[in-house]
Amino acid sequence: METRPEVTEAVTRGTARLLVDMGYAPIFELSLPNGRRADIAAVSKKGEILMVEVKSCRADFEVDKKWPEYREYCDLFYFAVPEDFPVELLPEDEALIIADGFGGAIVRPSEKITLAGARRKQTLIRIARSAAFKGLATPRV
Repeated sequence: METRPEVTEAVTRGTARLLVDMGYAPIFELSLPNGRRADIAAVSKKGEILMVEVKSCRADFEVDKKWPEYREYCDLFYFAVPEDFPVELLPEDEALIIADGFGGAIVRPSEKITLAGARRKQTLIRIARSAAFKGLATPRV
């Protein structure tokens, strides 16, 4: 049986693979100006911003109610969960991805809410800087 961190890692990896297949460039653990941290943030070729909150189990969802605060920084928002997650816990009006370590599938699409230009610019710069700094932490030989 997988541990909670192993499930989280697998769902995150599979969701990132799905996003790449959809044309998005994902990064992990993006700090937001409101002090929150999005598990996955991704940018499309058009500059559309998508964020994902990964939940591994019931307890993970029940103790963390900060996810509504991510919505003001993205055009699209999803929950990503493993196949055995009790999806009835999730709000019915929020988008849903089911994923494992190999990939994922969108079960409920996200309602697109277009960000204001200034907020989009601020968030895109934050994503770019975060990706650049993470790249520095991984030296290439």
